[in-house]
Amino acid sequence: MDRDDAKNEEKPGSSCCGGHGHAHSHDDHVEAGEGSFIDPVCGMTVKANAGKPQLNYKGEDYHFCSSGCHDKFEKDPYFYLSGNNKKVAGKAKAGTLFTCPMDPEIVQEGPGTCPICGMALEPMGGVSDEPNHELIDFTRRFIVSVVAAIPLLVLTMGPMIGIPIRDWFGEKTALYIEFALATPVVLWAALPFFQRGWQSVVTWHLNMWTLIMLGVSTAYIYSVVATFLPNLFPDALLMESGHPGVYFEAAVVIIALIFVGQLLEIKARERTGDAVRALLDLSPKTARRVLDDGSEYDAPLENIMEGDKLRVRPGERVPTDATIVEGHSFVDESMLTGEPIPAEKLVGDKVIGGTLNKNGTLVVEAASVGEDTTLSKIVAMVTSAQRSKAPIQGLVDKVAGYFVPTVVAVAVIAFIAWYFFGPQPALAYAVISAVSVLIIACPCALGLATPMSITTATGRAAQMGVLVKDAAALERLSKVDTVVIDKTGTLTMGKPSVTDIVTFGGLGDDEALALAASLERASEHPLGEAIVQAAEERHLKLAQPEQFATIPGHGVEGTIGGAKIAIGNKAMMVASGANFTDAEQTVQALNKSGKTAMFLAKNGKLAGVIAVADAIKEEAAKAVKDLQNRGITVVMASGDNEDTARAVGKQLGISKVHSGVLPKDKKALVEQLRADGCVVAMAGDGINDAPALAASDIGIAMGTGTDVAMESAGITLLRGDLSGILHAIELSRATMKNIRENLFLAFVYNSLGVPIAAGILFPFFGILLSPMLAAAAMSLSSVSVISNALRLRRVKL
Repeated sequence: MDRDDAKNEEKPGSSCCGGHGHAHSHDDHVEAGEGSFIDPVCGMTVKANAGKPQLNYKGEDYHFCSSGCHDKFEKDPYFYLSGNNKKVAGKAKAGTLFTCPMDPEIVQEGPGTCPICGMALEPMGGVSDEPNHELIDFTRRFIVSVVAAIPLLVLTMGPMIGIPIRDWFGEKTALYIEFALATPVVLWAALPFFQRGWQSVVTWHLNMWTLIMLGVSTAYIYSVVATFLPNLFPDALLMESGHPGVYFEAAVVIIALIFVGQLLEIKARERTGDAVRALLDLSPKTARRVLDDGSEYDAPLENIMEGDKLRVRPGERVPTDATIVEGHSFVDESMLTGEPIPAEKLVGDKVIGGTLNKNGTLVVEAASVGEDTTLSKIVAMVTSAQRSKAPIQGLVDKVAGYFVPTVVAVAVIAFIAWYFFGPQPALAYAVISAVSVLIIACPCALGLATPMSITTATGRAAQMGVLVKDAAALERLSKVDTVVIDKTGTLTMGKPSVTDIVTFGGLGDDEALALAASLERASEHPLGEAIVQAAEERHLKLAQPEQFATIPGHGVEGTIGGAKIAIGNKAMMVASGANFTDAEQTVQALNKSGKTAMFLAKNGKLAGVIAVADAIKEEAAKAVKDLQNRGITVVMASGDNEDTARAVGKQLGISKVHSGVLPKDKKALVEQLRADGCVVAMAGDGINDAPALAASDIGIAMGTGTDVAMESAGITLLRGDLSGILHAIELSRATMKNIRENLFLAFVYNSLGVPIAAGILFPFFGILLSPMLAAAAMSLSSVSVISNALRLRRVKL
C-alpha cells in the first residue's frame, strides 16, 4: 500500500487505547493532524518530537507510542502495512479454561479448585502460560509443616527414647512451644485442606478432605483447651506432669504427610501437559515470509495468514499447513505417518506444519494457520483424551463418602451416650470420646496409601527399564486385554535398511551395491542413504560419479568408471533404455513382502534389483507371542500401505492389521475398541501415535521414540523393548494389589479403633481409649502403609 492510500484510510480517534494489538490498528504512518502520527500497530496518536520511538522502513518514517509497538512492527512490517493485523484484530484470546479431571462438568476461566471433589483444576488446553501456582503454594506450605513437625516430634518423642528434653524446658513451657509451632501450620499451612473439607460439607460430597478437616481441627482444638484450660479435665486423664495429654504433633504430622501425597499428585498431573508442550514445540516460532517484490524476512508465526508465501530451507520444519509453489525436496512426515522414509514433494503437493524439510528449498503458500492446522488438531485430540481419565484417588473419595458420615455419626453418638449415661465428669468424658473417635479416623495413612505404592513401584520399574507416569496409568494397565501396536519404530527398527540384492548379467552383489552406493552418495534420496550405509557396513570402496543428475520422481544417473549407471523406478529404466521384464516377478514378490525395490541399470542393461525395508525388531515376534499367550489380543496399526503392513503382520503372527491409518484414524480405532468393551493399551513411538496414546486406557511409548509419544503415554519402555509391556503389566497388577492392601490397612485401624475410641469396651473392661492412644493408632496405620509399600521393591517379575 502506498502513502496516499494510507491517508485515505479511516482515522481512529486520538484518545489513548491503553494497550497494544487493538482492533483499530492502522496501515501506515498516517498523519493525525499537524505534528502527530498514528501508531501503525496499536492505532494510538503519537505526537512528533515527543521522544517516542521511530523507524524508517523503505524510505518512510513510522512513529510508535512505545518500544513494544516499535519492536512488533520491526519484526513484521508487512503484517501491519498490509492490513492483515485488522483481520485478526478483535479475536481477543480468551483466558485459559480450566476443568476438573474428576468432574469434567466443572469449567471455569483461570485456575482454582473443584467445588465438588476439591481437586485442583487443570487447563483444558493441556498447558497454561502461567506457573503452577498450586505447586508453588503447596511446596511452601509443606516446608513450613516439616519445619514445625521436626521439633514437635523431638519434644514429644524425646522422653520416650531417653532424652529428657521436656524437663529442660519445663512441662508448661514445652506445651507453649508445641502450641506456637503447631498454630501456623494448622491455621495457615492447612488452610487449603480446611477449605476443601468445608466445601465437601457444603456440597455434601464427603471425601478425604472432610476427614482431614475433622481430624486435624479436633486434635488441635482439643490440645489448645488442654494446654490453657487443664482444670476442665478429670484427674484420670492427667499425665504425670499434672497436665492432660496434647496432640499438636499429631495434627502437624497429619498435615505434613497429606502434603507429601498432594505434591506427588500435582507433579504427576503437571507432567501430562508436557506432551502438548512437546507438540507445540514442533512448530517453529518464526516463518520466512517471501514478499511479492522478492524480499524475505523471518516473521512471527502468529502473524502468518492464509495465502502468505513462505520459504522453507533444508533442515527447517514447515511452519504451517501449506501447498508447494516452488521447489523440490524430500519431507520427513514421520510425525504424521510414522513411516521412516521421507516423502518426495513437488510443486502442487501439500505439506503439513511441523514436518521436517530434509534437503531441497521450498516456497510454499500457507493454506491453514493457527487452530486449523493439522498439528493444532493433534494437540486438541491429545488434550481432550487426557482430560477424560480419572485418577485412582476417586476410589479413596468414594470410600470416604461412606466412611465420613459413619465416623461423624459414631462421634456424635459417643458424645451423647457419655454425656447422658457416663460417669462424672460426664462432659469431659463425652468430649474425650468424641475427640478420640475423630482423631483415630483421620486418614493420614489414606493420603499415603497411593503415593507410597506408586513411588516405590516407579523406582522398581525404572530398574527394569519401565518409566511410569502416575498411579492411574498402573491402575488401567492392570486391566488391559487388548494391545494396539504401531508398526514403525515399535515393531520395526524405524529406519530403512538394505534387505535384498538380486543381480543380473553376472554382476556380483558387492559390485552391484558398490555401483548403487557410489551413485546414491551424491543424491539426497532417503532410500539412497540406506544403500550407502549398507555399502559402508560391508567396507566397500566407492567411486566418485561423473555427470551425476537427479531425475525427480524417477531416480538418479551418472557415469562411474566410464559406465553409465542408473538406479530408480520403472520410469527410470524406461528412460535409460533398460529392459526390466526379467526382474518384474522378483520386484512384485519383494513389494508384497513389504519391501521397496529399486532397479539398477548399467550401460542401458538391467544389472540388479536392490530392496530396502524397515527391518522387524529381533524381540518383536516373541513379545507378540507372549502377549497372545496371556490372552491379550494384539492389533497392529500402521500408516504404511496395505501390502507392507500385511507382510509385517504375517511375519509376527498378527492377524488384526490396520494399514494406511493417520493419527485421527489410530485414535478412532482405539476409541472403537474401547466402545466394544475392550480395555486398550496403545504402544507407539511417534508423534502420529500421540492422540491414540492419549485416547487409550493406557499409552505405552518406546523410549527410543519421540518426546511427544513418551509424554502422551502413561508408561514408557526406556529400552524400546516390547517385552517390557509384559513386565509393565505384571508390575501394574502387583502395584494395584499393594495399593488395595494399603487402603485396607489405612482403614482397618481406624475402623477397629473407632468403636473402641467411642467407649464400647468401657462397660465390660473399663477401657477407654484416650486421644493419645488414638493418635498412636492413627500413626501405626501410616507406618503399616509405608512398610507394605516398600515390599514392592522386592517384587519378582
